[in-house]
Amino acid sequence: MVLSVCIPVFNFDVRDLVSALKKQIEADGISAEIILIDDASDESCKKMNHILQNEVNQFIFLEKNIGRSRIRNLFQKYAAGEYLLFLDCDGKITEENFLKKYTDFIQKNPETEVIYGGRSVLEAAPDRENYLRWKFAVERENLAVELRLGKPYLSFQTNNFIIKKDTFEKVYFNPDFQKYGYEDLLFAMDLKSENVKIDHINNTILNNDLESNAVYLEKVVESVDSLAKMLKDERLNAKLAEVKLVRLYSQLPFKSCIRFFLSDKMLLGVKKKLLKGNVNLRYLDLYKLGLLMKSMK
Repeated sequence: MVLSVCIPVFNFDVRDLVSALKKQIEADGISAEIILIDDASDESCKKMNHILQNEVNQFIFLEKNIGRSRIRNLFQKYAAGEYLLFLDCDGKITEENFLKKYTDFIQKNPETEVIYGGRSVLEAAPDRENYLRWKFAVERENLAVELRLGKPYLSFQTNNFIIKKDTFEKVYFNPDFQKYGYEDLLFAMDLKSENVKIDHINNTILNNDLESNAVYLEKVVESVDSLAKMLKDERLNAKLAEVKLVRLYSQLPFKSCIRFFLSDKMLLGVKKKLLKGNVNLRYLDLYKLGLLMKSMK
Protein backbone atom coordinates (compact mmCIF):
# COMPACT_ATOMS: atom_id res chain seq x y z
CA MET A 1 0.00 0.00 0.00
CA VAL A 2 1.35 3.42 -0.98
CA LEU A 3 -0.74 5.88 1.06
CA SER A 4 -2.34 6.00 4.48
CA VAL A 5 -4.60 9.05 4.55
CA CYS A 6 -4.56 10.20 8.18
CA ILE A 7 -7.21 12.62 9.44
CA PRO A 8 -7.31 13.74 13.09
CA VAL A 9 -10.91 14.68 13.87
CA PHE A 10 -12.09 17.17 16.45
CA ASN A 11 -15.60 18.64 16.44
CA PHE A 12 -15.96 18.76 12.67
CA ASP A 13 -18.11 17.00 10.08
CA VAL A 14 -15.69 15.01 7.89
CA ARG A 15 -18.26 13.14 5.80
CA ASP A 16 -17.75 15.25 2.66
CA LEU A 17 -13.97 15.05 2.95
CA VAL A 18 -14.03 11.27 3.26
CA SER A 19 -16.47 10.96 0.37
CA ALA A 20 -14.24 13.05 -1.90
CA LEU A 21 -11.17 11.01 -0.97
CA LYS A 22 -12.94 7.70 -1.59
CA LYS A 23 -14.08 8.85 -5.02
CA GLN A 24 -10.52 9.72 -6.02
CA ILE A 25 -9.13 6.46 -4.64
CA GLU A 26 -11.62 4.50 -6.72
CA ALA A 27 -11.50 6.66 -9.87
CA ASP A 28 -7.69 6.83 -10.07
CA GLY A 29 -6.95 3.36 -8.74
CA ILE A 30 -4.90 4.68 -5.83
CA SER A 31 -3.44 2.16 -3.41
CA ALA A 32 -4.60 3.89 -0.24
CA GLU A 33 -6.42 3.52 3.05
CA ILE A 34 -8.27 6.13 5.11
CA ILE A 35 -7.79 6.31 8.88
CA LEU A 36 -9.70 8.62 11.20
CA ILE A 37 -8.88 9.24 14.86
CA ASP A 38 -11.39 11.29 16.83
CA ASP A 39 -9.73 13.29 19.61
CA ALA A 40 -12.64 13.14 22.10
CA SER A 41 -15.06 15.31 20.13
CA ASP A 42 -18.47 16.34 21.45
CA GLU A 43 -21.05 13.56 21.41
CA SER A 44 -23.08 15.32 18.71
CA CYS A 45 -20.05 15.41 16.40
CA LYS A 46 -19.14 11.79 17.08
CA LYS A 47 -22.69 10.75 16.33
CA MET A 48 -22.66 12.70 13.05
CA ASN A 49 -19.41 11.09 11.87
CA HIS A 50 -20.19 7.63 13.24
CA ILE A 51 -21.64 6.51 9.91
CA LEU A 52 -18.10 6.65 8.49
CA GLN A 53 -17.05 3.58 10.48
CA ASN A 54 -18.25 1.48 7.55
CA GLU A 55 -16.74 3.83 4.95
CA VAL A 56 -13.09 4.02 6.08
CA ASN A 57 -10.45 1.45 6.90
CA GLN A 58 -10.17 2.44 10.55
CA PHE A 59 -12.02 4.90 12.78
CA ILE A 60 -10.64 5.20 16.31
CA PHE A 61 -12.49 7.15 18.99
CA LEU A 62 -10.38 8.44 21.90
CA GLU A 63 -12.04 8.85 25.27
CA LYS A 64 -9.66 11.64 26.33
CA ASN A 65 -8.29 14.49 24.25
CA ILE A 66 -4.55 14.04 23.67
CA GLY A 67 -3.82 17.13 21.58
CA ARG A 68 -2.51 18.09 18.17
CA SER A 69 0.95 16.53 18.33
CA ARG A 70 0.24 13.24 20.07
CA ILE A 71 -2.73 12.41 17.90
CA ARG A 72 -0.61 12.77 14.75
CA ASN A 73 2.08 10.56 16.26
CA LEU A 74 -0.61 7.99 17.10
CA PHE A 75 -1.28 7.34 13.42
CA GLN A 76 2.06 5.51 13.22
CA LYS A 77 0.46 2.71 15.22
CA TYR A 78 -2.38 2.17 12.74
CA ALA A 79 -1.01 3.14 9.31
CA ALA A 80 -0.02 0.39 6.88
CA GLY A 81 1.07 2.67 4.02
CA GLU A 82 4.62 3.43 3.00
CA TYR A 83 3.68 7.12 3.11
CA LEU A 84 1.31 8.93 5.47
CA LEU A 85 -0.80 11.79 4.10
CA PHE A 86 -1.99 14.09 6.88
CA LEU A 87 -5.04 16.26 6.26
CA ASP A 88 -6.82 18.61 8.65
CA CYS A 89 -10.41 17.63 9.30
CA ASP A 90 -11.68 21.05 8.11
CA GLY A 91 -10.07 20.65 4.69
CA LYS A 92 -11.95 20.37 1.41
CA ILE A 93 -10.63 18.64 -1.72
CA THR A 94 -10.73 21.06 -4.65
CA GLU A 95 -7.90 19.72 -6.84
CA GLU A 96 -8.74 17.15 -9.49
CA ASN A 97 -6.61 14.04 -9.04
CA PHE A 98 -5.47 15.37 -5.65
CA LEU A 99 -4.22 11.99 -4.45
CA LYS A 100 -2.80 11.06 -7.84
CA LYS A 101 -0.65 14.20 -7.90
CA TYR A 102 0.99 13.00 -4.71
CA THR A 103 1.48 9.40 -5.85
CA ASP A 104 2.80 10.57 -9.24
CA PHE A 105 5.35 12.80 -7.48
CA ILE A 106 6.43 9.89 -5.27
CA GLN A 107 6.80 7.64 -8.31
CA LYS A 108 8.93 10.19 -10.12
CA ASN A 109 10.91 11.09 -6.98
CA PRO A 110 11.32 7.86 -4.99
CA GLU A 111 13.86 9.51 -2.70
CA THR A 112 11.29 12.00 -1.37
CA GLU A 113 10.58 11.86 2.37
CA VAL A 114 8.29 14.84 3.03
CA ILE A 115 5.98 16.68 0.63
CA TYR A 116 3.86 19.75 1.35
CA GLY A 117 1.03 20.48 -1.07
CA GLY A 118 -0.13 23.91 0.14
CA ARG A 119 -3.40 25.44 1.21
CA SER A 120 -6.04 27.85 -0.04
CA VAL A 121 -9.13 29.69 1.17
CA LEU A 122 -12.25 30.90 -0.60
CA GLU A 123 -11.55 33.74 -3.02
CA ALA A 124 -14.56 35.74 -1.82
CA ALA A 125 -13.79 37.67 1.35
CA PRO A 126 -16.03 36.91 4.36
CA ASP A 127 -17.83 39.54 6.44
CA ARG A 128 -15.91 41.74 8.87
CA GLU A 129 -16.53 39.50 11.88
CA ASN A 130 -14.76 36.61 10.15
CA TYR A 131 -12.23 38.58 8.13
CA LEU A 132 -8.99 38.50 10.13
CA ARG A 133 -8.18 34.79 9.83
CA TRP A 134 -9.02 34.86 6.11
CA LYS A 135 -6.80 37.91 5.57
CA PHE A 136 -3.89 36.28 7.41
CA ALA A 137 -4.25 33.16 5.28
CA VAL A 138 -4.35 35.12 2.02
CA GLU A 139 -1.40 37.38 2.82
CA ARG A 140 0.85 35.12 4.91
CA GLU A 141 -0.01 31.43 4.48
CA ASN A 142 -1.38 30.66 1.03
CA LEU A 143 1.94 31.02 -0.71
CA ALA A 144 2.60 30.01 -4.30
CA VAL A 145 4.84 26.98 -4.61
CA GLU A 146 7.66 29.15 -6.02
CA LEU A 147 7.69 31.21 -2.81
CA ARG A 148 7.44 28.16 -0.59
CA LEU A 149 10.46 26.62 -2.29
CA GLY A 150 12.50 29.66 -1.25
CA LYS A 151 11.86 28.88 2.44
CA PRO A 152 10.92 25.20 2.46
CA TYR A 153 10.92 24.75 6.25
CA LEU A 154 9.35 28.04 7.30
CA SER A 155 6.64 27.56 4.64
CA PHE A 156 5.70 24.11 5.87
CA GLN A 157 2.30 23.51 7.48
CA THR A 158 0.58 20.40 8.74
CA ASN A 159 -2.80 20.83 7.05
CA ASN A 160 -1.79 18.86 3.94
CA PHE A 161 1.51 16.98 3.90
CA ILE A 162 2.98 13.57 3.20
CA ILE A 163 5.75 11.92 5.15
CA LYS A 164 7.45 8.60 4.59
CA LYS A 165 6.56 6.24 7.42
CA ASP A 166 10.21 5.30 8.03
CA THR A 167 11.06 9.00 8.38
CA PHE A 168 8.11 9.67 10.70
CA GLU A 169 9.30 6.91 13.02
CA LYS A 170 12.55 8.85 13.45
CA VAL A 171 11.27 12.47 13.38
CA TYR A 172 7.87 12.90 14.99
CA PHE A 173 5.87 15.69 16.61
CA ASN A 174 7.19 16.83 19.97
CA PRO A 175 4.65 15.41 22.46
CA ASP A 176 5.39 18.12 25.03
CA PHE A 177 3.41 20.69 23.00
CA GLN A 178 -0.26 19.88 22.61
CA LYS A 179 -1.86 23.28 22.25
CA TYR A 180 -2.48 25.22 19.05
CA GLY A 181 0.47 27.01 17.53
CA TYR A 182 4.01 26.54 16.22
CA GLU A 183 4.06 22.75 16.61
CA ASP A 184 4.22 22.58 12.80
CA LEU A 185 7.25 24.88 12.62
CA LEU A 186 8.98 23.00 15.43
CA PHE A 187 8.37 19.75 13.52
CA ALA A 188 9.77 21.34 10.34
CA MET A 189 12.87 22.50 12.18
CA ASP A 190 13.33 19.03 13.65
CA LEU A 191 13.25 17.71 10.09
CA LYS A 192 15.83 20.32 9.12
CA SER A 193 18.07 19.27 12.02
CA GLU A 194 17.96 15.71 10.70
CA ASN A 195 18.72 16.88 7.14
CA VAL A 196 15.33 15.71 5.89
CA LYS A 197 14.36 17.66 2.78
CA ILE A 198 10.83 19.05 2.45
CA ASP A 199 9.58 18.99 -1.14
CA HIS A 200 6.86 21.45 -2.14
CA ILE A 201 4.32 20.94 -4.91
CA ASN A 202 1.20 22.74 -6.08
CA ASN A 203 -1.53 20.47 -4.68
CA THR A 204 -3.55 22.66 -2.35
CA ILE A 205 -6.44 21.82 -0.09
CA LEU A 206 -9.12 24.35 0.81
CA ASN A 207 -9.40 25.47 4.42
CA ASN A 208 -13.13 24.98 4.86
CA ASP A 209 -13.59 26.35 8.38
CA LEU A 210 -14.59 29.98 8.92
CA GLU A 211 -13.29 31.44 12.20
CA SER A 212 -14.53 34.61 13.77
CA ASN A 213 -12.03 37.35 14.60
CA ALA A 214 -12.60 36.74 18.32
CA VAL A 215 -12.02 32.98 18.08
CA TYR A 216 -8.91 33.47 15.96
CA LEU A 217 -7.42 35.93 18.47
CA GLU A 218 -8.02 33.40 21.26
CA LYS A 219 -5.99 30.93 19.20
CA VAL A 220 -3.28 33.58 18.71
CA VAL A 221 -2.93 33.90 22.49
CA GLU A 222 -2.71 30.11 22.80
CA SER A 223 -0.12 29.88 20.02
CA VAL A 224 2.13 32.57 21.50
CA ASP A 225 1.96 30.88 24.92
CA SER A 226 3.05 27.66 23.22
CA LEU A 227 5.90 29.43 21.44
CA ALA A 228 7.09 31.00 24.69
CA LYS A 229 7.17 27.55 26.30
CA MET A 230 9.32 26.30 23.42
CA LEU A 231 11.70 29.24 23.65
CA LYS A 232 12.22 28.65 27.38
CA ASP A 233 13.55 25.19 26.53
CA GLU A 234 17.25 25.59 25.69
CA ARG A 235 17.15 22.47 23.52
CA LEU A 236 14.57 24.08 21.22
CA ASN A 237 15.46 27.76 21.33
CA ALA A 238 18.04 27.68 18.52
CA LYS A 239 15.76 25.64 16.25
CA LEU A 240 13.18 28.44 16.23
CA ALA A 241 15.57 31.33 15.61
CA GLU A 242 14.37 31.71 12.00
CA VAL A 243 10.71 32.20 12.95
CA LYS A 244 9.67 35.79 12.19
CA LEU A 245 8.18 36.51 15.62
CA VAL A 246 11.25 35.07 17.36
CA ARG A 247 13.55 37.21 15.22
CA LEU A 248 11.54 40.33 16.08
CA TYR A 249 11.67 39.52 19.78
CA SER A 250 15.39 38.73 19.82
CA GLN A 251 16.30 41.89 17.93
CA LEU A 252 14.37 44.29 20.16
CA PRO A 253 16.61 46.84 21.88
CA PHE A 254 15.76 48.13 25.34
CA LYS A 255 13.17 45.45 26.10
CA SER A 256 12.20 47.18 29.34
CA CYS A 257 11.29 50.35 27.41
CA ILE A 258 9.42 48.39 24.72
CA ARG A 259 7.53 46.54 27.44
CA PHE A 260 6.15 49.86 28.64
CA PHE A 261 4.66 50.62 25.24
CA LEU A 262 3.26 47.09 24.99
CA SER A 263 1.35 47.42 28.24
CA ASP A 264 -2.01 45.75 28.89
CA LYS A 265 -3.73 48.99 27.90
CA MET A 266 -1.82 49.19 24.63
CA LEU A 267 -2.46 45.53 23.82
CA LEU A 268 -6.15 45.95 24.51
CA GLY A 269 -6.24 48.84 22.06
CA VAL A 270 -4.50 46.76 19.39
CA LYS A 271 -6.88 43.87 20.04
CA LYS A 272 -9.89 46.16 19.52
CA LYS A 273 -8.49 47.17 16.14
CA LEU A 274 -7.92 43.52 15.21
CA LEU A 275 -11.46 42.57 16.17
CA LYS A 276 -12.67 44.88 13.42
CA GLY A 277 -11.13 42.42 10.96
CA ASN A 278 -9.90 44.42 7.99
CA VAL A 279 -6.72 45.98 9.40
CA ASN A 280 -3.07 45.98 8.43
CA LEU A 281 -1.50 42.72 9.62
CA ARG A 282 1.29 44.69 11.25
CA TYR A 283 -1.18 45.22 14.09
CA LEU A 284 -1.33 41.45 14.43
CA ASP A 285 2.47 41.29 14.47
CA LEU A 286 2.54 43.93 17.20
CA TYR A 287 -0.10 42.07 19.20
CA LYS A 288 1.83 38.80 18.98
CA LEU A 289 5.06 40.54 19.95
CA GLY A 290 3.44 42.06 23.04
CA LEU A 291 1.96 38.72 24.05
CA LEU A 292 5.35 37.03 23.62
CA MET A 293 7.10 39.64 25.75
CA LYS A 294 4.55 39.11 28.52
CA SER A 295 4.87 35.34 28.28
CA MET A 296 8.67 35.49 28.36
CA LYS A 297 8.82 37.46 31.63
